[in-house]
This record gives sequence, C-alpha cells and structure tokens, in this order.
Amino acid sequence: MKPLIVANWKMNPVTEKEAENIFNGIRKGTKGTSAEVVVCPPFVYLPLLKGLKLGAQNVFYEEKGAFTGEISDIMLKDLGVEYIIIGHSERRKYFDETDEIINKKIKKALEVGFKIIFCIGETAEEKNAGKRNEVLERQIKIGLLGIENLENVSIAYEPVWAIGTGNNCGVGETKNSVDFIRGFVQPSTRILYGGSVKSDNSGAYIKEAGANGLLVGGASLNEEEFVKIVKSAE
Repeated sequence: MKPLIVANWKMNPVTEKEAENIFNGIRKGTKGTSAEVVVCPPFVYLPLLKGLKLGAQNVFYEEKGAFTGEISDIMLKDLGVEYIIIGHSERRKYFDETDEIINKKIKKALEVGFKIIFCIGETAEEKNAGKRNEVLERQIKIGLLGIENLENVSIAYEPVWAIGTGNNCGVGETKNSVDFIRGFVQPSTRILYGGSVKSDNSGAYIKEAGANGLLVGGASLNEEEFVKIVKSAE
C-alpha cells in the first residue's frame, strides 16, 4: 500500500504566483517518489495547477442550484480533481458541519467517483475527559453510515488540539488511535495522521505509529519542507 501524503493549503497562499511556485517546487521535488502525493489548494487555484494529483478542501452535497457560495462535485470533476477532504475540524468548528452533513457529502462524492479523505478527531476537552474513543467511534459510524464499500475512503485522524498548534500527537498515542480506528474500517482502508506534521516527526507516524500516510497543513506551504515529509514516508 503506497503511503498517501496530502498537502492541505487551507486558505493560502494569497496570490496565484505564490501558488504556482509552491506547487512547482513540490512537483519537481517529489518526482519519482514511491508515495502518492496530492495537493489540495483553494478552489480558485485548481485550474492553474498541473502535474500532480489534485484534491479539493470541501464540496457540497447537491450538483447545482441556488446554493450561493458552494461548489459541487460535478464542477470539481470537470477540473480534474481526484480527492476531496471532507469533515475537517475547521469545517466542523467554523461552519457548523455535523456528522450528518458530512455523511451526505461523502455519499454524494462517492457516487461521482471521488476518493475521500474523511477527517475525524477529538478536541482537547474531549481528550481530557477521556472521551477520545467515544468521539472517534461516533464520527466514524455516523459519517460512514450507509456506506459499505470503503475502497475510495481514507480516514485522516487529526486530533483537533494538535492542528496548527505545534503540539503534535505523540507516536504512541497516535498508534493507539490508529489501531482503534482500524476496528471500524476495512483492512485495505488507509489511515492518515494530521496535526502539526513536520519533516522531523513525519516518518515516525508511518514507520512506528502505523499510519498509511499524512495530511499536512502549514508545512505543505513550504515546498522544501513538504518534499522532506514526502521522502520520509518512502
């Protein structure tokens, strides 16, 4: 199973030129790698970037209509997008996405033939209350309700307290969560880790914690650092 390394640029960078420079640096630096590399830029840059697999950071569950500001799976398909991130904690927090909404998005995107990066993870409060496994189980069961074939679904474990904080999850702790998640998915399902991933810790999440890849945020905006992360997974 090839490791899947995903760059989530979030709402960055702010210019087309910067986006092209970062993307081209990643494309050149990862040429010939044994890992599967996917870049998820803001929607506006998708038509500009060629030479690597592309992913979208979000999608709506209707194909078209009076849904101002939304992007449909058909539109993304037309742009050559292959992957979609669904259920990211920032979507849950800032846009009130529920497990039920996430389930609708996943079902619709799978119907159209996308590969899904389904994000789950607990907050600091949930972790401290000893509810991590309870939260993960709920997110998985509701998010994947009615979906029997997980061939095109990867699970990204992203503890919310580790995202963008520099306080990454320890390898042992990550292994416990990865092992727990495996109990709810198919043996072939890839499980990724995300949350303050850097080149000095990335390899351990795959080689020691048993993750099948990484979802990288801030570090993916530095092409040299991201290339090191990709190579650490080989």
